[in-house]
Order: sequence, then structure tokens, then C-alpha cells
Amino acid sequence: MLYRILKVLMRIGINLYYSEIKVRNERYLEHTGPMIIIANHPNTLVDALLIGIISPRPIYYMTKATFFNNKLKMRILRSLNMIPVNRATEAKTQGVDNSSTLEECYRLLAEGKTLVIFPEGNSQMELLLRQLKSGAARIALESELRGNGTLNLKVVPVGLMYTQGEKFRSSIMVNFGNGIGVTHYLEEFRENQSSAARKLTEEFRKLLEGVLVTTQNKEQEALVTALSDALKSRYLHNASDVESEVGFMKKIRDRIEVLTLEKPKKVEQIQQLLWNLNWKTQKLEIKNDFLDRGLRSSMFIRQIITSFIGLIIGFPVYLFGLIHNILPFKFTDFIIPKITKSKEFYAPLAILIGLIIYPLNYAFFAILFYQLFQPELWLLVVYCVLMPVLGFFAYSFSKYMQHISYKLNYIFLLMNKKEVILEMKEQRKQLFQLIFED
Repeated sequence: MLYRILKVLMRIGINLYYSEIKVRNERYLEHTGPMIIIANHPNTLVDALLIGIISPRPIYYMTKATFFNNKLKMRILRSLNMIPVNRATEAKTQGVDNSSTLEECYRLLAEGKTLVIFPEGNSQMELLLRQLKSGAARIALESELRGNGTLNLKVVPVGLMYTQGEKFRSSIMVNFGNGIGVTHYLEEFRENQSSAARKLTEEFRKLLEGVLVTTQNKEQEALVTALSDALKSRYLHNASDVESEVGFMKKIRDRIEVLTLEKPKKVEQIQQLLWNLNWKTQKLEIKNDFLDRGLRSSMFIRQIITSFIGLIIGFPVYLFGLIHNILPFKFTDFIIPKITKSKEFYAPLAILIGLIIYPLNYAFFAILFYQLFQPELWLLVVYCVLMPVLGFFAYSFSKYMQHISYKLNYIFLLMNKKEVILEMKEQRKQLFQLIFED
């Protein structure tokens, strides 16, 4: 019962925190037998919650034992289908025995349940797919072995990709892959468990690489990410949604891999040109994708006039949303850096804190409104609905005002430093050519 209630709450929290959640190939979860879902692990608890709200049936999670460090946490987390496991890199948690954990996993799979495992072990916000632990492979093989090869166990990979996973109203792409059985390793597993588990783990790695945009090392990741940030543009339609952003990043990654092997000097040119272009855009405070627009200042001026009319009309609505949402928003921004320095925990903490403080904030305003004006019930209901709705409007409106300021600055540069803008547009064009033309 608690699992279902919290699944609904987490669905609400995640959908409010992220502006877009794109799920691809969800059909691969349509399996009637036992299933192990393996995933990369960039965003701590959000990763598990995300898979949980997408899955059509209840799932069970292997979770590090340090989360279960007192009886209250143990009771709550166990009711959420979380199974504690001691990791080799951490001190053992009292009351958690890994042999019992494994037996529970075998039992759940024998009953046809779904188990989620993050083979990387720990969580880091990066493209690099870290070394996979062999635990998932061992559990899969041992479960199938105990079922005499007739369990019909399926291992399904999922790639979790965030545009900026720690930030409010960023986007997520969830990409499921076609699952595999593990019976082809059973004979080897009977003879040599370590060898079979190692080979199956390598196969898991290939499955995950097929549903992710991964890089070979940190240096390549830094370059691919920087190029994607610099060159993505809604005006070129390579950043209109999270799927197009991920697809564009993959194209850049593929080209950088080829050029690194075949034309390393060209990669050096790309790095130098990228650094120069980024330095100019930051110094002049220009959005990168503005360089993909035309240079007609008259068009910009008309847009600015229209935008200002919209700002004047929308400002009172923005003010309502701001007043009713600013305190919990600022409190969340203030408290999370005090709790953790790890950006992988920002989103789950913000979601959990928000699910508590925003309803309390709205309840306070609703009581205050009722005490001051004694409104009819329908008006009170409308007021309560408008508070969160116009809170999102206020956030979007503030981003729009920031966009207008960038646009004004760009118009000023067009009128006073047009030659600099032309030079930057040429550099941007050259950067595209260096990457995508042989």
C-alpha cells in the first residue's frame, strides 16, 4: 500500500521537477516472466524512482545498506521494495547480511518479480560508463541455475540520460534496450562461476553502451559535452527536445571518436576554435544559438517591442506566482548545498523537500486568504489551484525576462560590433565543418 502511495507522489514530484521525460522502447518491459533491469547510475535516487514510475508492475531495488542505518529507515525503505546490500567499499551496516540479500533476490526472481540493479555500484553525473560489478550477472546466472534453465529470466538494459539532471526543469531521456536471456552461459557457470559472470558482465556493458551516449574517458567527455553545449540550437532544430539533444550529442561523440583515431590534429583545431568561441560568447554575454539567427536588427526590434508588451501584460500574473512560491523555492536552493556537496543528490533532495514544504506553504496562504476575505468555497479552491500553476508561470516568466535581456544585448552588439558577430558566426560555421565534414 505504501509503495503505491509513494509511487504516485514520486511520479508527481519527478514530473514537476523535470520539464520533459522522454521514454523510448518501453515495449521491452513487456515480459511475463522474471526480469532484471540493469541501468547506468547518474542521479542517485531519481534513477530508481524514474524506473519505478515507468514500470507497469512493482519492482524491487538493490540499495546500498548505508541507507538502512536505523530501524525507522529500515522499515520505510523495506516497504518501498528496497533490498539492502553491503558494498565492499563501505563498512557493513548492522542487521544487513549479504547472503540473506542474495537469497531474497533469488526468491523474488523465482516468483517472477522484477529486480533493478545498477551494476556501476555508485552514482556519478557523467557520460562515462564506469566499471560494472559482476553482482547482477551472478544473480541472473544463479537464479537461472536454480530454475534448471527454465526460469525464462530476461535482463533488460536501460540508459538514463539527463540534460542537466541536478537542475529544475531540465530534461530526461529514458532509453530501454532489447533484453537477453542468460542460459547460454549456464554450462560455463556450472564449471567456472567467475569466468561466466565476467563474460556476462561484459555483455551487459555492451547492452548499456547501446542505449547510452558514452565516452571512452573524461577528456573525451569534457570535449563532447562542451561541443554539444556550444553548438546545439533550437534554430537548427538539434535541440528542440531532449531526444534531439541526445541524438546531436551522439553524432558529435561518434565524429570525435573517428577524428581522434584518424585525424588527431583536427581534434586539436576543434578544441582551440571551441575555446576561442566560448571565450567570446561568455565575454560578450551572447547565447550560442543566437549566432544561428539572421542579422536583421529591425526583426529583433519588432520582437523586442512585442516581448515588452507581453512582459507588461504578464507581470501582474508573474507577481502573484512569485509571491506564493518564492519562499519555498529560495529555501530549497539554500538548504540543499548545506546538506550535500554532491550534485547527484540535488534533484532527489529537491523533490523530497518540495513535496513537503510546497503543500505547507500553500496551506499557509490558503488559511491566510480565508481569514482575511472569508471567500466562498469555489473561490478558495480556485485560489489554491492558481498558486502552483502560476508558480510555474512565474518561473517561465523569469526565464523569459532573462532571454529578453540577452536579446537586447545582442541587438546592441549588432548595431555597434557587427564585425565581431560576423566573425563569431564564421567561427561557428567553421567548427561545424571541422567536426562533420571529412
